[in-house]
Amino acid sequence: MTESFIKLKEVVLKNNCPECYSNEGLRLSFKQKLIETKFYKSITSEVNHSLECKVCNTTIYPVQWTDDIERVFEYQQKAVKPKKASKYLKQASWISILLFALVIITITILAIYPNL
Repeated sequence: MTESFIKLKEVVLKNNCPECYSNEGLRLSFKQKLIETKFYKSITSEVNHSLECKVCNTTIYPVQWTDDIERVFEYQQKAVKPKKASKYLKQASWISILLFALVIITITILAIYPNL
């Protein structure tokens, strides 16, 4: 099972970085979780966010946010439209389902007609 994230939106903020005080490097990203296995691919409803400064290369955690950053985050969070949560069955799933159905049908036929 692999978990990855789909980038939904990345916004350049004009706010000052709490670490280096630059107003050119803040990037707010919203990502949606994607789970992929051998049998299915699933887009979850879980949306994560991160705030990074590209000038000082640091991640800015919510405890470091100023009131201005908090307001911009809330606005951008409302503007993000996540993809609909869904599951897609892969070919291995369909083959497994088909084989299971064939086994059930075979067992049923042999139970009804034991002399075959």
